[in-house]
Amino acid sequence: MEYINDININEAVIHILDSNGEEPILNEYSLDLDEDIYAFLYKHIEKCFKDDELKYGRFNPERNIVKEVVQDYLIGITTDLVVLSKELARQLFIIMKGNINIPAGDLIIVSIVTDQGPMIGILKMDYVKNFTHEVQFVNEKIGIGIVPQVAGLPGSGQKIQKAAFIKPIKDEDNYNLMILDKQKSSNEDEYGANYFINTFLGATIVTNERDMTRTFVKAAENWTRKNVTEDAGKAEEIRTAIKTKLKEEDTINIDEFSAELFKEQPQVKEDFSNYIKQQGLEEVAVDKTWVDKKLKRVRLNIDKQIDLYINEETYHDSSKFEIQRNGDGTINLVVKNVINYIEK
Repeated sequence: MEYINDININEAVIHILDSNGEEPILNEYSLDLDEDIYAFLYKHIEKCFKDDELKYGRFNPERNIVKEVVQDYLIGITTDLVVLSKELARQLFIIMKGNINIPAGDLIIVSIVTDQGPMIGILKMDYVKNFTHEVQFVNEKIGIGIVPQVAGLPGSGQKIQKAAFIKPIKDEDNYNLMILDKQKSSNEDEYGANYFINTFLGATIVTNERDMTRTFVKAAENWTRKNVTEDAGKAEEIRTAIKTKLKEEDTINIDEFSAELFKEQPQVKEDFSNYIKQQGLEEVAVDKTWVDKKLKRVRLNIDKQIDLYINEETYHDSSKFEIQRNGDGTINLVVKNVINYIEK
């Protein structure tokens, strides 16, 4: 996966999309990007790019307003971000008016330059309930209360649920945009649940290396928890083999890995392989960046009673931590040469 490391914000525009009103409230001016506003937007954009649920997307071949107006801007046919942002706001507002389950919020459109090239960012900022003080004079005395603010924007420490970052379209590229779509509709209505990707963006999710790697790790762990419940030694062998494979190989063939893992257990081999394939994986292209981040710390829950967090270096340092096999399926996890410890 292509990771975004450098972000520069050129311009940004905010609009109000409240479906209780008849029309969106559209801004005629760009935001004044002073130090505080720039930092606020930057932190949200950075969080989106770093979010594990950020996915690749590709625009569908059909005509779509978002695709067309954004591409006109990115290739220089149009240069007015305010005009572009108003068109995007109108399109999203129409969709919101058609479905009461879509929450009100502000729409922020940003023009950014990254180490992967220029992009247009679309940030849907659903309102969050904040509280502030209210000062009143009662009988010539000061009374201070707390009142809710129902139209507050997510703070820089909170995560946005829906965002998209659109690149210039090139035929040879595997994807045109990056999409974050975490929040689903509260009912089973498919239109409501997928409005951002399907209806607004007119895009299809494209599986990337990080998706495949994460799905493989999750599926292998789920299979191990379900099928190796009373043999901690075997479970440790499986988990260690998976980590080793992820570090050493660029691609993992599921059938070959399963045969290697369960050489003398053909039925188990078949069961493991079929389970992973049910997740849509025949072969995994390993995302090394995600693996390095994921394996930096080992988190163990022991017999549902003890939680242990160990960094990778210590986990493999036999002078500090050791796994002892007892020969009956149980293991001892030994923390060694402790100089100091604290309670938390």
